[in-house]
Amino acid sequence: MKAIRVKAPGGLDNLQVGEAADPRPGPGEVLVKAAASSLNFHDYLVVTGALPADDGRIPMSDVAGEVVEVGDGVTGFAAGDAVMATFFPLWLSGEPDTASTWGCVPGDTVDGYASEYVCVAETALTRAPAGYSAEEAATLPCAAVTAWRGLFVEGGLKAGDTVLVQGSGGVSIFALQLAKAAGATVIATSSSDAKLERLRELGADHLINYKETPEWGKEVAGLCPRDGVDHVIEVGGPGTLAQSVDACRHGGHISLIGVLTGMAGEVPTATMMMKQLRVKGITVGSREHQQQLVRALESTGIRPVIDRSFPLDEIADAFRHQESQKHFGKICLRY
Repeated sequence: MKAIRVKAPGGLDNLQVGEAADPRPGPGEVLVKAAASSLNFHDYLVVTGALPADDGRIPMSDVAGEVVEVGDGVTGFAAGDAVMATFFPLWLSGEPDTASTWGCVPGDTVDGYASEYVCVAETALTRAPAGYSAEEAATLPCAAVTAWRGLFVEGGLKAGDTVLVQGSGGVSIFALQLAKAAGATVIATSSSDAKLERLRELGADHLINYKETPEWGKEVAGLCPRDGVDHVIEVGGPGTLAQSVDACRHGGHISLIGVLTGMAGEVPTATMMMKQLRVKGITVGSREHQQQLVRALESTGIRPVIDRSFPLDEIADAFRHQESQKHFGKICLRY
């Protein structure tokens, strides 16, 4: 079968199209004909070498496709089922721990899904939402599950709450869509007026260009009846955290998700304490969270926003498109 591998030390010119042995399912395993994947910032770090992986690693943490064969003992899936993989194949439910979230992420510490067929444990899959294309389903396991967990599992979002989302990447757009479907008010930031207009079309209630308004945290707080938002989906990291803290109401909640502006930086501890904020770092979610998300998407009719799809052979060009930051929503690979 065709497979993409990252040659050490990484870099987009070191993504190589080659072959790998066709997998066969053992007991408890499912063989899936991969149909699509989607790009995440985590994948970009791997393929560029910023997150070092073993020489020859097959990248990509997201995949969706069709079951072609099941091993002995598999009861949850059958040939023909539309499925998608989970980001943490060992974290099934409950609280995360080291054993279930370290050393098992596909495309990072173990081979991922940039190949024509994948063979995984039954518990590393969930069904795809009914009526979704493979490309739509492939956008969900990392970005949408992260947004779901940040808002509903950790944040306890309810109708009437206010939510701040940053930019127009996958997590932020899913957070906007999910929050609006739940009856929340959403404030969105971006450096692009054109992207802000598209966020408005998706339901954003208030828009702020953060280049024109550098102190956007106070601007956000001024739009809220409780002098700040209830929830922040914080994807920027150290470069935006201080503004997010300013944007929060007393007792507000921040899901610290991204590192787009760096891996470390100053933390406004005094303000966080005075406002008695809840700040929690999260990384994607469990299989149970993904199953919850599927039910929510089916009941609300939300569809992913896909910017562009590339053939698997053009994976390097797909990441160059991601690198350009011109995209709006998710970038996909089709197999």
